[in-house]
Amino acid sequence: MKRGLVLEGGAMRGLFSAGITDVMMEAGIEPDGLIGVSAGAAFGCNYKSRQPGRAIRYNKRFARDKRYCSWLSWLKTGDLFNAEFGYHVIPTQYDIFDDKAFNENPMEFYVVCTDVTTGKAVYKRLSESSPITYDWIRASASMPLASKVVELEGQKVLDGGVADSIPLEYFEHIGYDRNVVVLTQPAGFVKEHNPLMPLMRIALRKYPRMIEAMDKRHLMYNRQLEFVRKAEQEGRCLVIRPDEKIPIGHISHDPDNMQQVYDIGRQTGERFLERIKSFYNF
Repeated sequence: MKRGLVLEGGAMRGLFSAGITDVMMEAGIEPDGLIGVSAGAAFGCNYKSRQPGRAIRYNKRFARDKRYCSWLSWLKTGDLFNAEFGYHVIPTQYDIFDDKAFNENPMEFYVVCTDVTTGKAVYKRLSESSPITYDWIRASASMPLASKVVELEGQKVLDGGVADSIPLEYFEHIGYDRNVVVLTQPAGFVKEHNPLMPLMRIALRKYPRMIEAMDKRHLMYNRQLEFVRKAEQEGRCLVIRPDEKIPIGHISHDPDNMQQVYDIGRQTGERFLERIKSFYNF
């Protein structure tokens, strides 16, 4: 049996997932592998480095810092979330990422990106912490329009949620047969067509396959929700989702709002804790 943890993205809604994973870490639950998309990758990496509390801590600390997330950063660098400050300065100077713990933890850690030239998902296993590892995590969370294309190891990539928002099927394909899936939308959510597609077509005009993937993303996402629903019914996965819409936008500069969402995640994690242990046979 291989125990997996699948973390959906959702920008700042990911603090809900961080609350759940912190509860799991504090309870000593260690999956064999974790796959994160976008915010699921950016916050989920702290599971492999065994650092509960880190995601909410640095987000609150830098919530109003223009170096971290601001339109000024977007105008200057092309990235709303400043790539250098957010992914290289914070983890090495302000809120230290535990590279040693990340490297020594046997948990397999995967991030999902989207190749802008093909519109297909890229599944990248990250075994050792390094500056390029930070950049793969950044790429997974680089939202179109809000971020420039990231060039890494011969590939041009952006937000993994465009091509594979809930990678349960992929994790099952590579052998994970007992998966906890953390979603950031409540039951009954149906994704609609992106109203920003006219802007996307302009911004991504060099990448027609990426435009096509963005145009059909809502169809892909809703199919994945159905796949998750069937897997849940068949007992192949345990799904954790918020009871209602999470009260935060894609971007937030309000530390109290961030804490509220994180606390909802913690409360949900505590409520599900015994079910998680039973499902994983811990």
